[in-house]
Amino acid sequence: MLSTLFKRREIARADASRETGTLQAPARLEAPPPQRASHLPGWIFLPTLVLIVAILYWAQEVLVPIAIAVLLTFILAPVVGALERLHLRRIPSVAIATVLSVSILLGASWIVAWQMSGLANDLPRYRINILKKIDDLRAFKRGGALEKVEQTVEDVKSELKKTEDPSDQQPSQVVVAAEQESAFWPIPLATGPMLERVAAAGLAIALVIFMLTQKEDLRNRLIRILGYGRLTVTTKALEEAGRRISRYLLAQALINSGFGLAVGVVLFLVGVPYALLWGLMATLLRFIPYVGPWLAAIMPTALSLAYFPGWITPLIVVGVFVLLELTTNLLLEPLFYGESAGVSEIAILIMAAFWTWLWGPVGLILATPLTVCLVVFSKYVPEMTFITVLLSDAPALEPHVNYYQRMLASDQDEGEDIVEGYLKDHSTADLYDRVFVPALSRAKHDRRHGQLTDRDELAVYDGTRAILEELTERRGEAPDTGKSSVTENVSVDEVVLGFPADGKADELALLMFAQLLDQQRYKMDVVSADMLAAEMVSLVGQNRSRLVCVGAIAPGGLARARYLCKRIRARFPEVKIQVGRWGSSDNHDNACTSLAAAGADRVAGSLLEARDQLVQLSHLEPATAPAARRAAR
Repeated sequence: MLSTLFKRREIARADASRETGTLQAPARLEAPPPQRASHLPGWIFLPTLVLIVAILYWAQEVLVPIAIAVLLTFILAPVVGALERLHLRRIPSVAIATVLSVSILLGASWIVAWQMSGLANDLPRYRINILKKIDDLRAFKRGGALEKVEQTVEDVKSELKKTEDPSDQQPSQVVVAAEQESAFWPIPLATGPMLERVAAAGLAIALVIFMLTQKEDLRNRLIRILGYGRLTVTTKALEEAGRRISRYLLAQALINSGFGLAVGVVLFLVGVPYALLWGLMATLLRFIPYVGPWLAAIMPTALSLAYFPGWITPLIVVGVFVLLELTTNLLLEPLFYGESAGVSEIAILIMAAFWTWLWGPVGLILATPLTVCLVVFSKYVPEMTFITVLLSDAPALEPHVNYYQRMLASDQDEGEDIVEGYLKDHSTADLYDRVFVPALSRAKHDRRHGQLTDRDELAVYDGTRAILEELTERRGEAPDTGKSSVTENVSVDEVVLGFPADGKADELALLMFAQLLDQQRYKMDVVSADMLAAEMVSLVGQNRSRLVCVGAIAPGGLARARYLCKRIRARFPEVKIQVGRWGSSDNHDNACTSLAAAGADRVAGSLLEARDQLVQLSHLEPATAPAARRAAR
């Protein structure tokens, strides 16, 4: 219907144009302006955050089983998918995966309870060894610093007791609460917490079954709730969250299981009692970030102290945990994960404390998966961008912004560290195009808007020049490892004149461009930014140069670059002119059109593009013997 109305409107406009003798260009349907992301006002944000935290705390009896069910769904979804690929239907696949996982959890729980009961019964047998260890410690501290500290503490406590008034001491009252029962509920109320845990476990299992069975329907309903306007964002968020969480939890489960198995086997070989219990506890506690493995080492170490008469076996137990943890962190986790959880280490520790405060020990175990979900979804929600910045392991600043900020602070050392770190994964050409040039462009922008003083701008330029000279000396004027897209042979001893269009930033960019050229084929002479335009034009005639490169980092410099192109083209029509319009992505096409009209043969948006264009221009000029050109100079 809209297209019909549009055609009718165009026909009517054409008829009116014929009657008036003019022909108007057909109107173009303009796309609706993009909707701007809505942001919560500042006075609403804090109360909203407090309300969310309060809901998470007071509704934990309901939310904890739901969170556990969601995470189990993430873990079992790949298993269900693998069973479906074996030509099983959805319901049998879900049933097999659920029964298998529940059986493993119940079996592990039964083993832990059985071994804990046996350990409690055997503890009195270790009394002699425990007393012997205490005597050893007392002998160790006797006459030393520990004894002096202990004696000082005892003296202070005795003095405090003398100042106490005996009349202020009240006899403590012990209130014994009888076990209550209700007429409507025949089971003793003391069993209420146990029934709550059983009910929560049953709710989690039921939710896992339904989520695995109807995961497509749940996904579609969530998309419908969020609206079709955010269809793309919601789809990406759900896919990334599912992929990242599934990979993380599966890899973590495999690594922790292997860690617990190794702990159990080694402790069994050493002779530590209840090695199976300590292996299972190590598997479970290692889900707690950073501190979990060391919590798992406390009990077997303490038991080895009580069980064995000497000190050798407890030290072996501690060494086993240290060795296994280092092997897991340095070898297995990088191999299995492939991609990090996307959360910084500090954020994991802070969020672990937060979720523990909210939900207790369960929150401590669920802290990392829940934080990963929060970071992933916040990346796609504009109102939650600050969460991504605070918690994500991605760099807070882009490399060129970080470098520019350090140059503004005159911190040459950290600027060099940023460059060194960037060069570990990138080439020198990428460093110039993605760090140095954007930093120089930002300096020019800030100077034009009055945000930089002359001293600050000079600090950025001088610092960049110093680092650039150091890189040049380190490379020994060798060409960059990147290869040009043009592979034909070109003449040697080719001199290129580099003219800065608008100041020292353009001069630095031309010096970077000179380093990217093949030093055996090209020699680039970069003139000073203080040279006048007339002097630059005269220099072309004096050197009989065939190639000229005008550098103009945005913003600014476009008018002067056009002026240079016009002057050089008018006086030397045979000279090939290339303009490097670097550091600008806006209005690049308009700049290319304007510079081409002024006489430029090529306009490049990056240093690598300029390098390829320069080689191409070498083939377009009239053929002249290199010896004759050298004699003419």
